[in-house]
Amino acid sequence: MGTALACAWWLLPLLCGLARAALPAKPENVSCIFYYTKNFTCTWSPEREASYTKYQVKRTHTNGNDHDTCNSTSEDRASCSFYHRITYPDQYTIQVQAQNADGTVESDATTWDLDTIVKIDPPVISEVERVPGAKRMLLVRWTSPALAPVSSTLNCTLRFRPTGSDRWMEVSFETEANRDHAFNLTGLQAFTEYVIALQCATNRSKFQSGWSPEQTGTTEEEAPLGLDVWRVLGPARADGQRPVKLLWKVRGALSQERTLGYLIQYFPENSTHLAKTVNTTGQQLELYLDQEAYQVSMVAYNSFGQSPEATLRVPAATEKPFRCIEALQTGLAGDQLVVAWQGCDRAVDTWMVEWLPDQDMDPSTLCWEPVSQARNWTMPRHISTPFCCYNISVYPMLQDLVGEPYSVQAYAEQGVPSAGPAVTVESIGVKTVTITWSEVPKSQRNGFIRNYTIFYQAEDGAGASRTVGPRTLRYSLESLARGTPYTLQVMASTLAGGTNGTRINFKTLSISVLEIGLLTLLVGSGLLILLVLAVTCGLRNPTKSKCPCWPQVPNPAQSSIAMWPGDGLQNTLNLKEFEDSVNMQDRILKPCSAPRDLIDKVVVNFENFLEEASTEESAKGQENILGGETNEYVTSPLRLYSPPGRSSGEPLLAAEVAPREPQPPRSRRPGGEEPLLPSAQGAGPARALEDGAANPYLKNSVTTREFLASETRPGQTPRGI
Repeated sequence: MGTALACAWWLLPLLCGLARAALPAKPENVSCIFYYTKNFTCTWSPEREASYTKYQVKRTHTNGNDHDTCNSTSEDRASCSFYHRITYPDQYTIQVQAQNADGTVESDATTWDLDTIVKIDPPVISEVERVPGAKRMLLVRWTSPALAPVSSTLNCTLRFRPTGSDRWMEVSFETEANRDHAFNLTGLQAFTEYVIALQCATNRSKFQSGWSPEQTGTTEEEAPLGLDVWRVLGPARADGQRPVKLLWKVRGALSQERTLGYLIQYFPENSTHLAKTVNTTGQQLELYLDQEAYQVSMVAYNSFGQSPEATLRVPAATEKPFRCIEALQTGLAGDQLVVAWQGCDRAVDTWMVEWLPDQDMDPSTLCWEPVSQARNWTMPRHISTPFCCYNISVYPMLQDLVGEPYSVQAYAEQGVPSAGPAVTVESIGVKTVTITWSEVPKSQRNGFIRNYTIFYQAEDGAGASRTVGPRTLRYSLESLARGTPYTLQVMASTLAGGTNGTRINFKTLSISVLEIGLLTLLVGSGLLILLVLAVTCGLRNPTKSKCPCWPQVPNPAQSSIAMWPGDGLQNTLNLKEFEDSVNMQDRILKPCSAPRDLIDKVVVNFENFLEEASTEESAKGQENILGGETNEYVTSPLRLYSPPGRSSGEPLLAAEVAPREPQPPRSRRPGGEEPLLPSAQGAGPARALEDGAANPYLKNSVTTREFLASETRPGQTPRGI
């Protein structure tokens, strides 16, 4: 048991070490190349290791007995070169071994034939010269590389292009590996400068040499080859004349013949005797023609002669062009724009292609090129501008007739928009929002807008997006949270990518206008129903509805207190006389004194009074108790009293009336008038009570008022109780 435990303790570290071991990756994709007379180099993958790794490349020759090694590390590039003992021709067997602290891994063995992997130095062009009598040819002289197999056949490629063009043309040929070589380059344009370069490889090798240094040469000058003519028709002016701009160029878009001038002749189609001639050195001419059709002819000339005549027909103003092109498409072939179209008439095999930047409508910047025996056209790379939109039109041409054009917009190269759309909020709801955005200006689009993507995110919430078409500039977002702040922006995307626009913030409503309207309608309807119910109840029982709202207040003018019993009412003080007495004292109320027994004089037995008033009312009706006057006044039994010895200027004390037992009314003194106080309930016509019953509101009520002291009238003496 102890022995087994000890073995376990010894094996545990070993097992842990094996678990932690990380062997280097196996070298794969081994590739070798033979740089002639320089070195033999092999590369492999992976290029980097996680830990420090040593590499050893084992090379074995054909006989199998001779071998050597090359060492490298993971800190260097995963490659190794042999500089010695390189035998050509020969075959090598290569195997790569990788080793780190945890172990060693070997690659599969590969075999390499040096004839198939040899790479020689580039050739050297010594001279490019004209050939006497050959107008469109150049003679290229060059030498083979110094480090190249002498007995090998060389496969060479010569490339050339006119100066100012980035489009290379190539021609391949085979030659012996001699020291000096010459090659005739034909099919060139007259009086044109060309840039030439050359590269070669052995006939069995798959590796070409590098390109030689570039050399230039110019072809001989000759008479202009020919002209291509085009026109741009403008709208007619007020005087009936229409501007026609003539454009031309020497045939062959890259030709640079030294042209001295151009001779132009034009005349009405049916009136050749009216021909006019213009001699110019420019490459465009603006004419003003009438509404008729015109024929235009043109030749270019230099010191070697003149070009063949080129003709052009300007249609009449009322002439309808024929239609031939059914469809037109654009696309990219590599980094070049290609335009292809379909025509309905097989007899039409000549076309004119126009292209013009969309932001530049100046006809002088118009570019054009004729196309023959083809229904596609490739825009030259050197004349295209990245991120620029072009208006491209294709005209069918049948003899001297020009048909209706077919136009399209295209980009030679698209990029991401320079700016995004500007967003505004149009309306906000409880769970919805409507936004609008403006189009990106053409100068900032850098391509065709494919779609718009709306990004929105609630505060402290997850984001979401919606994608719409390029023609959509208004969108409504739904299913938003009520009363929540949001952040929103719109991205405009082209084929190359997208750019975000302005970022806006908004907050959804907590309650909508519709909900407010419904709530108002419900409350208003409830109030209206209550009002209708109240009015209905009031109409059915007006007494009950009137008392709580409008309680009945007794009218003092209708009180029967003004109707005194007895026959002395004719001696009652007239209100007018009382007012005259008040005016005499400047209408200033002053306190006055009264005897203590005055209260017995003003006590009225209301029960007897009401009984007599009711009886008298039934007999007399509404008869005036004051001598037939229209207005009746309520008087009080209280009268003025001034004790003897008190002057009239002294203030009189007001009599305080206390409730006492009712006393029978006193009779008036014969021959004398007692001034009575008006009732405190106000003056007015005295009416009898309708039902004759005692009014509880007036029963046992006593009214007092303060009066001014008046002068003693004749026959007026203080009265006793």
